[in-house]
Amino acid sequence: MTDNPLRPALFRPEAVADDTAALNEAMVGLMTGLPDWWTTSAAAARDGRRQGRGPFPAPVFSPRARTQVIEGRDGNPIPLRIIAPDTIRGVYLHIHGGGWVLGAADLQDPLLERIADNTGLAVVSVEYRLAPEDPYPAGPDDCEAAAIWLVNNAGREFGSDILAIGGESAGAHLSAVTVLRLRDRYGYTGWRGANLVYGAFDLSMTPSQRAFGERRLVLRTSDMHQFYNAFLPAISERRVPDISPLYADLRGLCPALFTVGTADALVDDTLFMHARWIAAGNDAELAIYPGGAHGFTLFPNRLADEAAARSEAFLRAVAA
Repeated sequence: MTDNPLRPALFRPEAVADDTAALNEAMVGLMTGLPDWWTTSAAAARDGRRQGRGPFPAPVFSPRARTQVIEGRDGNPIPLRIIAPDTIRGVYLHIHGGGWVLGAADLQDPLLERIADNTGLAVVSVEYRLAPEDPYPAGPDDCEAAAIWLVNNAGREFGSDILAIGGESAGAHLSAVTVLRLRDRYGYTGWRGANLVYGAFDLSMTPSQRAFGERRLVLRTSDMHQFYNAFLPAISERRVPDISPLYADLRGLCPALFTVGTADALVDDTLFMHARWIAAGNDAELAIYPGGAHGFTLFPNRLADEAAARSEAFLRAVAA
């Protein structure tokens, strides 16, 4: 990335490499004709993902992973999936994506193994409650509970009080919400860094969300409507900071790395949030990947490798 990642050339069609364009067309082909989760059921879609049906690679489960269960704010159990390096320098609280409806803490073990091994951070991934069975604020509450548990216990459990946080898509949204909740509810501002990958930061919908349309490139405008309605079934005002962190007071937060591809419906969310993070006086980096679709880091491709290396470098630096 350059000092000015908002160079117009990055957003032009000729900036998209042939292999990225081919991957995008392959994803469209894989997703065309697939049933939507809201026409079958969220449970069926989750089962399909776990069985490797659909566009995402079949999950590979790490033999290194272990599970620790903590108690949530409501007394509910919250499983934490932990993958640690041989020598632990700190802890990375990871929050998975999936539109607050899909996804699970154990569906991206290779990614979490790579982070642990290349950063020296023990990765703790939160199995938060999902909508529509458990809508807002259940998921954010579970992420908050996991975060404050780490603040209080990381030194004893992992031998380090160095904490970073991050996630992809809905996980990036929940990471930002968690950082804000810990500042506002507990006075905690000790995060070393936030790794926010193609997050949704305005659930009232940014212009790029509204304009994206129905091309089946992982995340369509209709998908966002359905995810938001499942997560927020009884809430019409969606610009409150705990729901849309773009509208929060962002002062006094940790350094952040914002990652997004130019073919993502959520590109505005990242651009806007990065600008507001800096305008609030915080350090922030912006990594833009030409042609990257939503979820591009979860597929085997060159852009994913570049983004992983950049994220790992960021986490190593903030945890040093």
